Amino acid sequence: MTTSKLSGRPFDAVLCDLDNVIRFYDTTELTSLERAAGLAEGTTEKVAFAPETDLPLLLGEITEEQWVESIVAGLADQVPEARARELGTALAKAPFRADDAVVAMLLRARAHVPLVLVTNATVELEDDLVSLGLADLADHVVSSARVGVAKPDRRIYEIAVRRAGVAADRCLFVDDRLENVEAATALGMTGLHYREPAGLRGALGSLLDG
Repeated sequence: MTTSKLSGRPFDAVLCDLDNVIRFYDTTELTSLERAAGLAEGTTEKVAFAPETDLPLLLGEITEEQWVESIVAGLADQVPEARARELGTALAKAPFRADDAVVAMLLRARAHVPLVLVTNATVELEDDLVSLGLADLADHVVSSARVGVAKPDRRIYEIAVRRAGVAADRCLFVDDRLENVEAATALGMTGLHYREPAGLRGALGSLLDG
């Protein structure tokens, strides 16, 4: 990381992913249903998150209900239709929670620099943030379903940088997917491949101490 002579900070904005960094899903029910159906754990998610199934949802082109029907179609050769719909619905309706430690760190960082959420999300994102109590967590939210482009497409990063109001090379980008981090660093950002809160704590450094 380089330090700005003007700010004395290693970066002047934090761009952060949502899922698997801040928000985590509980797929216990889905796992139980897969086991009962004789499917390997993760079978439903493999179908649901395949680009041809997932991307239309993340670009706001289809509804959650239509996504579930796509999952049903993708599981058609493995389980009966009714069971496939049960599995798809369990995934779509899986409960979620926020990691309080991560939220606390981001709020402390935001006291010093802009915070922008950059997430591949559905049109339900705003309601989800309200339910998590995080509607006011960030200065800006860049949702793929609202801007019509998803990570790792460089355009969503460029939108986020503009909203942050700083140069790309003055941004810290945090994401749990390596391909998304690599796309950010290709634009000059400092990247953090998120694994656990300790890594984020180290990357935020002086922002948490100031």
